[in-house]
Amino acid sequence: MPKFDNLGVTLSFMDEGDPAADPILLIHGFASSMAVNWVGPGWVKTLTGAGYRVIALDNRGHGDSEKLHDPDAYTPEIMAGDSLALLRYLEIGQAHVMGYSMGARISAFLALAAPGTVRSLIFGGLGIGMVEGLGSWEGIEAALLADSANDAADARSRAFRVFADQTGSDRIALAACIRTSRKKLTPEQMGSIAAPTLVSVGTKDDIAGSPHELARLMPDARALDIEGRDHMLAVGDRMFKAGALEFLDALQ
Repeated sequence: MPKFDNLGVTLSFMDEGDPAADPILLIHGFASSMAVNWVGPGWVKTLTGAGYRVIALDNRGHGDSEKLHDPDAYTPEIMAGDSLALLRYLEIGQAHVMGYSMGARISAFLALAAPGTVRSLIFGGLGIGMVEGLGSWEGIEAALLADSANDAADARSRAFRVFADQTGSDRIALAACIRTSRKKLTPEQMGSIAAPTLVSVGTKDDIAGSPHELARLMPDARALDIEGRDHMLAVGDRMFKAGALEFLDALQ
């Protein structure tokens, strides 16, 4: 995959589809990558097949991008800056933006920092938790730094540690990321995001929080319930894909 540099950090990205088509930027979730979050579940194929130019990046600390061990390098503002830098590197003035979980939070910070760049937003896997918080995730950081997944304090922490091991991730970088990337947004900040927005969350997701409550804070947002899916399984769901395409098509 090609790479670019933002403020001295090397980041990997992809650029698929017709260069003249409407661009959509995809921002993946914590401990994932563009391959795991978007290629494997079929999003790149779905969106390019629907006529969109698909841009995606491996967030810093993830995938094939540079791994930093300083927690201060992973604030949502900094990671949103990486996404904005990629659009500028590709000379894209405006794009649809879709993020899953941590990527949804980064997308919101991108919309706040550069509202003219964001044509629309799709938040996946993160609802009102973007404002109210996602509960205690300290156990995940400890599990990432532990000698073994068996040392994890709970099932969620163990699942993230096992996933990190399966994907060959830099666990120290991920632990640094989770420490500072979960910054909450205020209701006022969400209310200032004017871009049309779709908030999509699985009905069995015990992490994200209500998509309806988040959508009600925003001036032009609607919620989509992904029936019967939890946080991990919702990302590739057919209902999610169909709802996203319907949302995007309505903006044409």
